[in-house]
Amino acid sequence: MSYSPNNSTEISLDFTTLSTEAIELLPEQIESAVRISNAIQNIDQRWLIYLNSLALFGFVEWVSESAPELSINQAKCSILNPTIANLIPGVCNLEVGDFKICLVAQGSLDDREILLPRVAIELPEFIPHFYVIVDVKEEYEQAIVKGFIRYDRLIQLIAEINLQPNLDWTYSIPSVWIEDRTERLLLYLRCLESTAISLPKISGDRLQNLTSIQAEISSLLNGLESADIPLWQVLTWEQLTAILTLEITGIDDPETEEESALINLDSLLQILTRPALNVGLWLQDKMDDLAQNLSWILMPTFANSPTALRSNTEEFEVIVADLSNFGVEIPSHARGAYQKIKLSGQQFNLYAVIWPFLSEDNVPEWMLLLILTANSSTILPTGLKLRVSDSTGVLVQRKVRPNSFDSYLYIQIAGAWDERFLVTVSLPDRETGKNLSLTLPPFTFRMQ
Repeated sequence: MSYSPNNSTEISLDFTTLSTEAIELLPEQIESAVRISNAIQNIDQRWLIYLNSLALFGFVEWVSESAPELSINQAKCSILNPTIANLIPGVCNLEVGDFKICLVAQGSLDDREILLPRVAIELPEFIPHFYVIVDVKEEYEQAIVKGFIRYDRLIQLIAEINLQPNLDWTYSIPSVWIEDRTERLLLYLRCLESTAISLPKISGDRLQNLTSIQAEISSLLNGLESADIPLWQVLTWEQLTAILTLEITGIDDPETEEESALINLDSLLQILTRPALNVGLWLQDKMDDLAQNLSWILMPTFANSPTALRSNTEEFEVIVADLSNFGVEIPSHARGAYQKIKLSGQQFNLYAVIWPFLSEDNVPEWMLLLILTANSSTILPTGLKLRVSDSTGVLVQRKVRPNSFDSYLYIQIAGAWDERFLVTVSLPDRETGKNLSLTLPPFTFRMQ
């Protein structure tokens, strides 16, 4: 914030309103909030997601300082999933002890209305025990926990006045409903049994409902003229609930055509809602902000042969030499980068090599070569998968089979310059056996 004689009066007035209960937001928390918001394609949504991210960091710090004995789990927070964050104007599925919390960044409680996400009121997967309002004063790098309301109390009040949701998937509730004595929230979190606030059970048939309307949703999403159009203007509430169910439940090993169609829908949604990583800049020895934020490391240029490309280890050279035996030839003008990823407690190296070329019809296209290796082992774990999708669905998938002794997985795929590819890495969890997956932002190829 810049200071000048012209705004000194305004600044002094603003400072008189600051609360002594404010939580100071650290520079690294602000940087994390920027990264979270930049993972959203819709520019208009980024500011709200930035504020909600700061609300999350501020609330977690508030609980840690006020009740350090309480455990906090942020892993399931909706705002950490770019696809879901784009659809929910709040932070759902934060866990404090046995309680679920929904956070909403909001101004002063002097405002007559508070906007709560409809998702957190009507969908069991996202309904919390408590809704917490956090006043984020981003210009002062502070957050203040202003108040809360219990789920059971909220539902009672909504029913009493027959309050209806807004078109943009929110509820406008009177601010007088919010309990401003935040010490009572801490008391509940410390002493109340979570079962004292009954939450609705999660329905088991919503995923089946999605299979019947997935083609309709895909058609609507493909018809979007701009990624900046709010999805509430495109999808119905029923379609949104079905999509969110897919994002929460996930399908990694489809056994039916319907399940394969759902994976295709998920890929389409992510391609449309997540900003793309422009690998075309690699040819100019550049990286966009997204690639830098995700810790991609640009590798040196090729000289006269692919073996001239050096990485932090020698494994890339060995793999490239092996791939040449299978007819995979990398031209000298190609460029590559790599990223370290972690999944189910194991670390992997993901290499991406790109180059432009002309098709047989002299149409400009680009090639993407992906190589996945283990970071500390020569053998990949059984069940590890590398998948590439586009807006039409899954294009190629490679999987490590039992007793295969694969040291790497690779996929090579070509596309038009305006085509986006979505890359997913998945691995069965050692403890639960369930597949854990990581989907990277879409890869796209532009020269500027």
